[in-house]
Amino acid sequence: MPRLESCTWSCSCTARGRHKNHLGDTAAGLAAKVGEMLSSSVSSSSLALVGRGARSPSTSSVSSNTSSSSTLNLSQHLVQRSVVLFVVGAFMALVLNLLQIQRNVTLFPEEVISTIFSSAWWVPPCCGTAAAVVGLLYPCIDSHLGEPHKFKREWASVMRCIAVFVGINHASAKLDFANNVQLSLTLAALSLGLWWTFDRSRSGLGLGITIAFVATLITQFLVYNGVYQYTSPDFLYIRSWLPCIFFSGGVTVGNIGRQLAMVIIV
Repeated sequence: MPRLESCTWSCSCTARGRHKNHLGDTAAGLAAKVGEMLSSSVSSSSLALVGRGARSPSTSSVSSNTSSSSTLNLSQHLVQRSVVLFVVGAFMALVLNLLQIQRNVTLFPEEVISTIFSSAWWVPPCCGTAAAVVGLLYPCIDSHLGEPHKFKREWASVMRCIAVFVGINHASAKLDFANNVQLSLTLAALSLGLWWTFDRSRSGLGLGITIAFVATLITQFLVYNGVYQYTSPDFLYIRSWLPCIFFSGGVTVGNIGRQLAMVIIV
């Protein structure tokens, strides 16, 4: 019996030892596998970081190239719009000023009258520069206020606006009223009708009034210094209807500038 007990005890101890050894081998294997997984994840994350670092300079260079190209296109578009507005303003000033001179509304000294265009040489470039400034200012104010102007945005409407403006200017030289006040009220109603028909924006109304005020002050200064003069002045040194012409002209040039801002000129 003691021998059987000792054999049984030794067998159980041997089984327990084998079980412990098996558990130890399993734990060691699991630890090795966990270590391999950790090392592979660390290496993959480092490779990903290296790949991102390698791609970041190229991405930044592409973005910088894109921004520089967009800035260049914007500057080119701005120059093209300025040139078109300058040409339109100079041509309109030449034609309309010639009409005023032929009707003896404005009088220039003989020494400043050009023999080719029968107008002072400085009128077209000054009016062209003013048209470029006003035409660029209108879309800038619209974008600053966050209210893009979308009322009648087509070239047909712009051409009709130009025709109405030329008609208002022609009426100021052709129509005969009993006094200049009646003519001024008529042209003021026509100018507001032009704004309501082709603009209807608060920014357009405000800019038109501001342009009329500033242009009237400049004209008063020029006439006061003897650069030219108006026949039958009734508003200090000028005609009382002249602010109406400046207002309608500002609205017209503003519509041209807005339309050009929507189209990339090739």
